[in-house]
Amino acid sequence: MTDHQQPLHTPRSLIVTFYGAYGRGGADAPAGPVPIAALIRLLGAVGVDSPSVRSAVSRLKRRGLLVAGRTADGAAGYGLSEAARQLLDDGDRRIYGRSSARPGQGWLLAVFSVPEQERHKRHLLRSRLARLGFGTAAPGVWIAPAHVHEETRHTLDRLGLASYVDLFKGSHLGFEPTAEAVARWWDLEALARQHQAFLDTHEPVLHRWSRRRPIPPEAAYRDYLLALDSWRRLPYADPGLPAALLPEEWPGGRAARVFAALHTRLRDAGEHFVRPVLA
Repeated sequence: MTDHQQPLHTPRSLIVTFYGAYGRGGADAPAGPVPIAALIRLLGAVGVDSPSVRSAVSRLKRRGLLVAGRTADGAAGYGLSEAARQLLDDGDRRIYGRSSARPGQGWLLAVFSVPEQERHKRHLLRSRLARLGFGTAAPGVWIAPAHVHEETRHTLDRLGLASYVDLFKGSHLGFEPTAEAVARWWDLEALARQHQAFLDTHEPVLHRWSRRRPIPPEAAYRDYLLALDSWRRLPYADPGLPAALLPEEWPGGRAARVFAALHTRLRDAGEHFVRPVLA
C-alpha cells in the first residue's frame, strides 16, 4: 500500500458503517432488525457479494454486535445489540462532532498497571487507548488531549478496565518544547498520510457532486457510505491535537471539512435509496 492509498473497505467494516449511518432508526423509535436480503442488496451497492455479507454478519453476531431477529412480516434479520448501539452513539461525538483541543486545555494521562497473569487485559487496554487516540509518553503512560476524558472513562468502565488505570489531567512543563514532545508521542507523519489518503480518494467525489444536481440516490448512498467508512477511523487515530502544535499545512482540518461537506451533500440523498430497500 502506498503512502497515500486508502485501506481497503472490508465487508465487516462496511456493515458497521451502514448500521451507524442508516440502521439505527430515531431516538424515539429504534430500528428493528434489517432483513438479510436488504443487507445483501445494500452492501452489494458498494461492491460486497452475498457470501461475504453473510460471513461478516456471522462474525459480528459472534462478537455480540448484531443480534438475530424477525421483521414485522416474519423475515429473518439482524439488529444492533445494546452494546453496539452504545458504541455507535459514542462514536457519533468523534465522527460528526469533530473537536480539536485548544492551547491551555491540558493533557490527559492514563497510567496503568496490569498483573502478569492478566496480560490479555494489558493488550486490550493498550489497544483501546490507541483507538481512543492516545499517544505513548513512556512505558505504561499514555497521553491524549484532555477533552477525551469523558469518552475514555466511559470506555474503560464499559470494558471493565477502569480498576487498572489512573487518570490525571495536567500541563506539559518541559523540558523540551511541547510541539517536539507531541511529535514523539504521536507518529504525525503517519497521521498526515492517513488524512491525505482520505483527501486523495474523497475530495474529487465532493467536487464531482458539487457540480451536479440532482444526485441519484443510489450513487449518493454508495459514495457516502464509502466516505464514512474511510473517515470514521481518522478521528480516533488523530484525537484532535492543538493546531499550534502541528506541522504547517497539516491536512487534518481540510479532511474534516471535506467529510462534513460530503455528509451534508450525500447522507440524506442516500437515504432515499436505503428506505425503499428496507421497506
